[in-house]
Amino acid sequence: MPMKFSELLEQLGVNLPADHLDLSCGNPEITGVATLSEAQPLDLGFIESSRFFTQLAETKAGALLVNQDAEVIQVVKARGIPHIVVAQPRLLFAQAISLFYQPQKPATGIHPSAVIAEDVQIGADVYIGAHVAIESGVTIGDRVAIYPNVTIYPKVSIGDRTILHANCVIHERSMIGNDCVIHSGAVIGAEGFGFVPNPDGSWVKMQQAGRTVLEDSVEVGCNAAVDRGAVGDTRIGRGTKIDNLVQIGHGCITGEHCLMAGQAGLAGGATLGKNVILAGQVGVANHVKIGDRVVAAAQSGIPQDIAAGAQVIGAPAIPAKTFIKATVLFRRLPEIYKTLKQIQKHLGLHD
Repeated sequence: MPMKFSELLEQLGVNLPADHLDLSCGNPEITGVATLSEAQPLDLGFIESSRFFTQLAETKAGALLVNQDAEVIQVVKARGIPHIVVAQPRLLFAQAISLFYQPQKPATGIHPSAVIAEDVQIGADVYIGAHVAIESGVTIGDRVAIYPNVTIYPKVSIGDRTILHANCVIHERSMIGNDCVIHSGAVIGAEGFGFVPNPDGSWVKMQQAGRTVLEDSVEVGCNAAVDRGAVGDTRIGRGTKIDNLVQIGHGCITGEHCLMAGQAGLAGGATLGKNVILAGQVGVANHVKIGDRVVAAAQSGIPQDIAAGAQVIGAPAIPAKTFIKATVLFRRLPEIYKTLKQIQKHLGLHD
């Protein structure tokens, strides 16, 4: 729905001092949102770093959400673009998207091709798509959406307003909270990777008798896997977001509001505190404990416990500041080696 820039800010509940809002060059009509490089005169854009000066110099955006960087504000004013200065422009931009775009919401009802056990409990205003299979003892909350080809094993519990996208699988006894999103191809509650060696070198399968529990507002990306515990629960804390192709082993526990990017992996029994961020391809060894607010950079390997608040990088992971210093030295190794050989030669030393 088209609206003036000032009206858009009202819709977002922005209430800032007047000097934060600059409409001296007009109060443009906004019909959508876009990146700086793609924005047109009817689009809202945002900038939060001087790194994007090149795009800012060329953007055609009708209005901007701007961070508190004085250089950024100076350039925006010089270009004559209506704008507002906010602490977190990306966050406000993310909220603005919902004013112009809402995900598809299917009509309520059950497709005739769905196969549903007689004792399944289904809440109000539920959508169940084509070829869904729901086995005995399942409980489904209100306003749940289950897209085509989803398979739900026995005794699963699904909370209100949760969305199960096409072709995901929910294994037996899994518990999924309210307002969760499970994307296509994800597998929740499958058997963990548990095998015990025989003296003869063969492997004995350890039955995985636990559950997988997703607390409220958890999101699991496409083709991710969250295995159930061997004898206890695998538990994903409230508000945690899991990207595509993430592997979470049996018995893992995460705190609230963790973030795991693509191809990250937790081995069995790993524990994450609150607000932990694991970038892409981070690997965490079994039974490792990671404290609250830890940030692990991409491709870090974490073989041992990490204290709360740490920022780590590398394999094995070390503090980020130490890694940066080591990287500088690594680049100078040829020069350092050459100098060492000269010193050895001068002193008459040999390898």
